Amino acid sequence: MADSSFDIVSKIDRQEVDNALGQTAREIATRFDFKGTGASIEWSGEQAIEITASADDRASAVLDVFKGKLVKRDVSLKVLDASEPRPSGQQSKISIALKEGISSEDAKLVSKLIRDEGPKGVKAQIQGDELRVSSKKRDDLQEVISLVKGQDYDFAVQFTNYR
Repeated sequence: MADSSFDIVSKIDRQEVDNALGQTAREIATRFDFKGTGASIEWSGEQAIEITASADDRASAVLDVFKGKLVKRDVSLKVLDASEPRPSGQQSKISIALKEGISSEDAKLVSKLIRDEGPKGVKAQIQGDELRVSSKKRDDLQEVISLVKGQDYDFAVQFTNYR
């Protein structure tokens, strides 16, 4: 019997992020506490978002609204790398970078966890920015998934290609 396997990845569902951004833009356009603050949120390239407002607290409030919309759409907040509000002329801006992929150090950390605490006979291989986990028993793979889910990493974790 062939090995069963799955991949541990850290990917961003760009469509969901775009939907959350659109919802946030509509909400700040209609909410009373954002009237006259020049608050806006928009894409800044492929992997970045920029928030602009007249004051630091308003920019932070827009970020909170955006985070709320992401949570409702099941997008992990760990994909966001938001800067502190910075003055830019008369306005305050926040830059948000979107983090995607598992770095090699993080992949080694997950791989070590699987080797040390996971069931025997489970193999983990680093393949670029993802991790392939394989085993002869599917039950062992389920155990590894629950083990990895139980950890608190500083990156979002998804499980794909389960076969």
